[in-house]
Amino acid sequence: MKIDFVSDVACPWCAIGLGALEKAIANIKATDPAFKVDIHFQPFQLNPDMPAEGQDVTEHLTQKYGSTAEQQAQTYAMIRARGMEVGFDFREGGRGRTWNTFDCHRLLYWTGELGSGKDGISIQHLMKKEMLKSYFTEGNNPASRASLMAVVNRLGLDAAKATAILDSDEYTAQVRARQRFYANQDIHAVPAVIINDRYLISGGQPATVFENALRQIAQTH
Repeated sequence: MKIDFVSDVACPWCAIGLGALEKAIANIKATDPAFKVDIHFQPFQLNPDMPAEGQDVTEHLTQKYGSTAEQQAQTYAMIRARGMEVGFDFREGGRGRTWNTFDCHRLLYWTGELGSGKDGISIQHLMKKEMLKSYFTEGNNPASRASLMAVVNRLGLDAAKATAILDSDEYTAQVRARQRFYANQDIHAVPAVIINDRYLISGGQPATVFENALRQIAQTH
């Protein structure tokens, strides 16, 4: 089963959705060991025009959605609770700032070419999880060279190659092309989970929603 997980590193609901999807897949494999999925992480930017210095999250969300600081605090409390349900730790105090994540997507595109890592999980999948952890759990700037290289080194990847990518425009055209593709498919919010190029599940749904959908789709193929 092919799954395209369209998402952004700066999206908390994407972290929740990925955790729920992983939980759903584990539940299915517990009863059907032959069940296999091939997950591809596709690029989406919530704020493609975000400047290099980023923006205070409270200020940004107020400008974008008109929400108050109190409303945002309530939403973040719910996000933290949902994260705990799927084993993802959102740090206390919120994100602080939001950033431009384009370089994250370039590195993710690169790791999509590297195949599988430990336990059969793709290098790209591991990279995505580490990027989400770096931002939401550790509070690092996902646009900074130091944070990105820390993730690369934590995974034991080729640091020289990663540096060369960040020093150039390598994978820029490919990432832009994938972003345009999904925009043309009317994907304007994430996470968007596309199964077998045909079925769409939108949002950071509970694991049961993903599990039921995956089981039903598996039965039809």
